[in-house]
Amino acid sequence: MDGHSAELANTPLTGCGPQLTKGRATHVPLRLQVFDYVRASGSAARADITRALDISAGSTTTLTADLIAAGLLREVSGAARETGRGRPPVALQVVPEAAYVIGIKLSYNRHTAVLTDFAGTMLADAALPTQHTTRTMPQLLDEIGALIDRVLTESGKAGADIRAVGIGMPGIIEYDTGTIAWSALLADRDQNLRHAFVARFDMPVYIDNDANMLTLAELWFGEGRQKSDFAVVTIENGVGMGLVLNNRLYRGARGMGLELGHTKVQLDGALCRCGQRGCLEAYLADYALAREAATALGQSPDTPQSSQMLLETLFQRAKSGNRAARTIFERAGRYLSVGLSNVVQLFDPELIILSGERMQYDYLYASEVMTEMQELTLSEGRAPCEVAIHAWGDLVWARGATALALSALTDSLIGGEGEAA
Repeated sequence: MDGHSAELANTPLTGCGPQLTKGRATHVPLRLQVFDYVRASGSAARADITRALDISAGSTTTLTADLIAAGLLREVSGAARETGRGRPPVALQVVPEAAYVIGIKLSYNRHTAVLTDFAGTMLADAALPTQHTTRTMPQLLDEIGALIDRVLTESGKAGADIRAVGIGMPGIIEYDTGTIAWSALLADRDQNLRHAFVARFDMPVYIDNDANMLTLAELWFGEGRQKSDFAVVTIENGVGMGLVLNNRLYRGARGMGLELGHTKVQLDGALCRCGQRGCLEAYLADYALAREAATALGQSPDTPQSSQMLLETLFQRAKSGNRAARTIFERAGRYLSVGLSNVVQLFDPELIILSGERMQYDYLYASEVMTEMQELTLSEGRAPCEVAIHAWGDLVWARGATALALSALTDSLIGGEGEAA
């Protein structure tokens, strides 16, 4: 288990996207595989591509020439390992200005946006404070529009420069249709955000659950780049999960899978904001901890500001030895161990990444929690699942949304089925 406090969005990286080439779907066109390999490497010689993808040198030459002619790749000098008598070293890189995308994270207290080029380099970011209330679809579109205007102004780009937008938000999202089956951000169920967005902004948009966006951030820019199977569990205003299997984000048949926060850990238990009882989220999320804190501290969690203050006060009391406060976090940690053990038992990932704002509360990943997680799995005699703590900030979620947009845009420009999305 390790700890991260730096902002992933500002971490220097070489390339972006999954780095593993084995296990890729055989139906993905070689042209797309070549492009993805160059983008993931940052720069690559033709000989590197030939070896990595196990194709002929002639195929590499033909495919890269096609991508160069399309304005998607370019040759650069001096950065490659490829050498030949009488030939200077030449590498291939993605043409950054070939396209620009925006990634958006919609949340309860603050929306964030990131604008990147086609190589995945972040060029600008913006944030928009919001009210912690449900809103109508027109109100949500107003907020999105204000956020897009801010990030465009910050970057110096125009709306016409943007080729795709990715949006991540909490709730049950039907990725294929862009329908929000349910979200605590929206007053009504079964709202088609994709249709409403395109009608309002005339930009291609791709929408998914925010936990999937954070998972894409790890797959494209973080520790998951070299992992074939890993899970991301997020604990903030809700409890979410994303899963990568065989280098690909897994969604399920209807985009409703992996709702870890709404798996049941107590029949007829605490009331969840989804309307059902006994969900894991009802014991771990911000509103659940604030509800317990209000009782323990004799205060009211009526507003988002007071909820945050309640949690901070509760944590300080716990650290100071207050038994009631400490018990609330320890109880949440035990429920987390149950949830994580179920993830291990069901999917056997190489790695589980715990992320989200609540990772600042070390009781949730104390050694007792990790030990109990392992004890609840059938892992005796086997190496335990690795657990990492990534306490990233808001921009990483939005940057994951850029990966969603980049993957879909790459598909449309080059063809095939995107490996990340």
